[in-house]
Amino acid sequence: MTGAERAKASALFEMRVTLRDLQMTKWVYSFGDGKAEGKAEMRNLLGGKGANLAEMANLGLPVPPGFTIPTEVCTYYYAHGETYPPELKADVDAALAHVGALTGRTFGDAANPLLVSVRSGARASMPGMMDTVLNLGLNDETVEAVAKSSGDRRFAYDSYRRFITMYSDVVLGVDHHHFEDLLESYKLKHGHTLDTDLSADDWAALVVQYKAKVQQELGTPFPQDPHAQLWGAIGAVFGSWMNQRAITYRRLHAIPEAWGTAVNVQAMVFGNMGETSATGVAFTRNPSTGEHALYGEFLVNAQGEDVVAGIRTPQDLTEKARKEAGSDKPSMELALPEAFKEFERISKVLETHYRDMQDLEFTVEKGKLWMLQTRSGKRTAKAALRIAVELAAEGLITQEEAVARVDPASLDQLLHPAIDPKAERKVVASGLPASPGAASGAIVFSADEAEAMKEQGRKVILVRVETSPEDIHGMHAAQGILTSRGGMTSHAAVVARGMGKPCVSGAGSLRIDYAAQTLTVSGQTFKKGDILTIDGSTGQVLAGEVAMLQPELSGEFATLMGWADKVRRLKIRANAETPADARMARSFGAEGIGLSRTEHMFFDAGRILAVREMILADDEAGRRSALAKLLPMQRADFVELFEIMKGLPVTIRLLDPPLHEFLPHTDAEVAEVAKSLNVDVERIQRRQKELHEVNPMLGFRGCRIAIAFPEIAEMQARAIFEAAVIAAKTTGEAVVPEVMVPLIATKAEFDIVNAVIQKTAKAVEEETGAILTFQVGTMIELPRAALRAEEIAETAEFFSFGTNDLTQTCYGVSRDDAGTFLGPYVQKGIIEVDPFVSIDVEGVGELVKIGVERGRKSRPNIKLGICGEHGGDPASVAFCEEVGLDYVSCSPFRVPIARLAAAQAALGKKAASQA
Repeated sequence: MTGAERAKASALFEMRVTLRDLQMTKWVYSFGDGKAEGKAEMRNLLGGKGANLAEMANLGLPVPPGFTIPTEVCTYYYAHGETYPPELKADVDAALAHVGALTGRTFGDAANPLLVSVRSGARASMPGMMDTVLNLGLNDETVEAVAKSSGDRRFAYDSYRRFITMYSDVVLGVDHHHFEDLLESYKLKHGHTLDTDLSADDWAALVVQYKAKVQQELGTPFPQDPHAQLWGAIGAVFGSWMNQRAITYRRLHAIPEAWGTAVNVQAMVFGNMGETSATGVAFTRNPSTGEHALYGEFLVNAQGEDVVAGIRTPQDLTEKARKEAGSDKPSMELALPEAFKEFERISKVLETHYRDMQDLEFTVEKGKLWMLQTRSGKRTAKAALRIAVELAAEGLITQEEAVARVDPASLDQLLHPAIDPKAERKVVASGLPASPGAASGAIVFSADEAEAMKEQGRKVILVRVETSPEDIHGMHAAQGILTSRGGMTSHAAVVARGMGKPCVSGAGSLRIDYAAQTLTVSGQTFKKGDILTIDGSTGQVLAGEVAMLQPELSGEFATLMGWADKVRRLKIRANAETPADARMARSFGAEGIGLSRTEHMFFDAGRILAVREMILADDEAGRRSALAKLLPMQRADFVELFEIMKGLPVTIRLLDPPLHEFLPHTDAEVAEVAKSLNVDVERIQRRQKELHEVNPMLGFRGCRIAIAFPEIAEMQARAIFEAAVIAAKTTGEAVVPEVMVPLIATKAEFDIVNAVIQKTAKAVEEETGAILTFQVGTMIELPRAALRAEEIAETAEFFSFGTNDLTQTCYGVSRDDAGTFLGPYVQKGIIEVDPFVSIDVEGVGELVKIGVERGRKSRPNIKLGICGEHGGDPASVAFCEEVGLDYVSCSPFRVPIARLAAAQAALGKKAASQA
C-alpha cells in the first residue's frame, strides 16, 4: 500500500467514525500510531486491556495498532440471541483497513497479509479465564507470503501450526491435546527433543497433520477465509465470557456477569522470528515480596503463550535475577541489551503514569520492542503492603491512597502459618517459590478430587504437571498447589497469589503419573492421600506434615495499619472467650472484646459435668448447688479476659444456646455421665426428651433460659462483677464490663433479666465495698427487637447487632442447612452473595438501620455495634460505617481486615461527601 493509499484509508476510517459518533452508539475504538480514541478511564467500556492499550498509545509508547470492540457489544450479543449490532461488520472492516494502513499490509491479502491477534479484555482482570487467538489471518496461501516477506519459512509455518492449534481449541472446539499428541509423536518418530529442533519442513508436515485432524474431528476442513476466521474468534471471545471457568472465576471474585467483556483485535508482532526476537511478561516490582526491582521472564524465539504454558523454561529479565536464580541461560539484559534498556525505560514511565506497580506483556520483533499490555499487577498481601508504603514514601501516592490500595480481604494471606524454623525439613524436591506461605495436606491429582475431599473436611495439596483455567475450582478448594512445570508467571503462580494460596511451581524433578495416581521424586513414590507440605516462600516440597508458626506482623504492615487507624472512625473489637483468642486479638490491634460467648467456657472438660448436673437438677436448690461449682470457674475466666484487655471494653453475653446441647448424646456417653453424677440413666434420658425441640434455634434459648432459671443469669452476673473488682486491683485499670442479654424480642424480657443483673451488682458492691461501673445491653438478633428498638433502648444501654441470627430470622433460613441451596441461589442470580458471608443490605441491613434509628430516638448516645462474623467482612464493615455504628467485632484473625476496611469505608464516605 502506497503512502497516499494509507492516508486515504486512514481518512476514510476517521470520517466514518465521526459520522457514527454523530449518529449512534460507537461500536469500535481504534488505537495506534501515537493516538487512540479511548483512554485509561474508559475501562468499563473498553475493558482493562483495551483502555490501557489506548492509554499507552496516547503516551506515544510502541503499541501495535488495533481496535477494541467494547463491552456494550457483549451486552448486545447476549441480549439479542447471540447476534451483533447491524453496523458492527462495516465498522470492523473500516478499523481493519485503518490498521492495515498503519502497518502497510491488508487483511486477507494473499501477497501482503495483515495478521492479527484476538484477545478478550474485561474491566476486571481475569488472567487465563477467557480465550485468546494469535496469528489470525494465516491460511495455506498467506503462510507462503509470510515466509517470503520474512525470509524465514520456519517462522511462518511455526506461526501457522500455532494458529491452527489455538483456533481449533478456542473456536472450533477441537481440544489442544489432539495437536500436542501429534507433535509429541512426530518428535519421537524423528528423534527431536525440543520444539526448537524442528525445521520448516517439519512444521509444514505437522500443519498437514493438524488440518487432517480438524477434518477428522469435525467433518469439515479448517477455515481458510481470514474474515470468517476473524468473526469466529470474535464470537469465541464473547462466548468465553459465559464458559464455566469464567463463571467460576466471577463467582469467586464477585465480578458481575452484566459487565461483559471487550474484544481487542491487534496487528501481530512476532517474538518467534529468530534469536533477535523474544516475548515476555514482567512486573515493575516483585509481586510476591514488593521489592522495587523488575521481575519477570522472557523467552527468545517464542510467542506469548510459551512463557506461561511452562513448555519451555523461561529466562530471567535482569542479570541480578539470573544470578540469584543460579541460571546459566542469558538474561534479557545481556541477550537483547538495547530492547532491555528501552523496556526498562518504558516500565518506569508506566509505573509513574499509573502510580502503581504494573503487570506488563511485551514482544521483541527483530530487536524492536512492542508493548502488548499494561495493567495494575496482582500481588500478594505482603507485596501490596510494601508497594503501597513505598509508593507513598516515594511521593507517588498519599498515605490515604496507600490505605485505599490494599484489599482488606487479602490480609488473610499474612495470617496463615509459616513453617517453624526449628522443625525438621525432609525436603524431597525444590521448585520456584511462586506464592508465599506454607500448607500441608493430602495429595490429590485433580481439581475435582480436591473439591470433593474439601467437602469431606480434608485438607489437600493439589498436585499437577501444570494447572489450567479448568482447575480453578480445585485450586480454590486446596490448601496449596504444587506443579512440576511452569515459571513464576505461570497460571498456577498467578492464580495462587491472587487466592493467597501457597504455591510451588516448576518442580522439574517430580514425575507425576495421573493414571497411577502417584508422584515420584528422588526414588520415593507418594500416592494419592499421602501427606506433603509445600513452602511457597522457599519453593521447597517436604514429606509429611511439618510444624507451623503463626506470622508476626510488623514493618510495612504496622506502618499501613497506623495510617489506617488515623483515618478510621469505627472501633474494632474481637469475638473472644479464651485467653489465647484475647491475646491474639490484642496483638492484631483489637480495641476490646465485642462478644465473649460464655457457653464456650461451659464445654471445657473440667466443668461440663457441673453444667450437666445443673441441667439435670429437679429444683432451684439443685441448680444453685451445681452453679456454685461453676461460679469460681466463670469468675477466673473473666478475670483473665479483663486482665488481658487492661481497661478496654469487654462485652460478655449471658448463656445463649439450648440446654440440650450440653447433655450427652450417645448411649455410651449417657452411661458415663450417669455413673459420674450417680444418677439413673433413665433420668438423663427423661431430661433429654423434656428438652428436645423440633427447631431449637428458635426455642428455649437466650433470655428465655435466664427468665425460666434466673439463678443462671445471677451466677454469671456475679462472676462478671467479682472478676471486675479483682481485675481492677491487679491491673490498676478501671474495668467497665458490658453485660449482654441475648435473643431479646420484647422490652419486658430485657427488663426481667436486667433486674437480676442489677440486683446482683448491688450485692457484690455491698460484699466487696467496691463501686461498680458497668452497662447492660442486648443483642438485636430478632426482627421484632429491631422494630421495637426505641422501646427496648429505654432500659438497654447498648445494642450489639447479632447479624448471624438476625440473618437467619430475617430470611427464615438455618445457617447450618443453607449450604444446600444458597450456592445455587447465588449462581442463578437470586441473591448476589451468601448473606451469611456479607450482610444483606436491603433486608437484614434495613432492620439494622431501623434498630439504629429507633434506638437513638430514646437514647441518643446509645452504644451500637455488630458482633456477627459480618464484622470481618469488608463490604459489611462499609455498611456499618454508613449507618453510623460505633464498633464492629469479629474473629481475632479478621481484626486487621476490619481495621483496614473501616479506614477505607471512612475514606469512601469522605470522598462521597466531597463529590
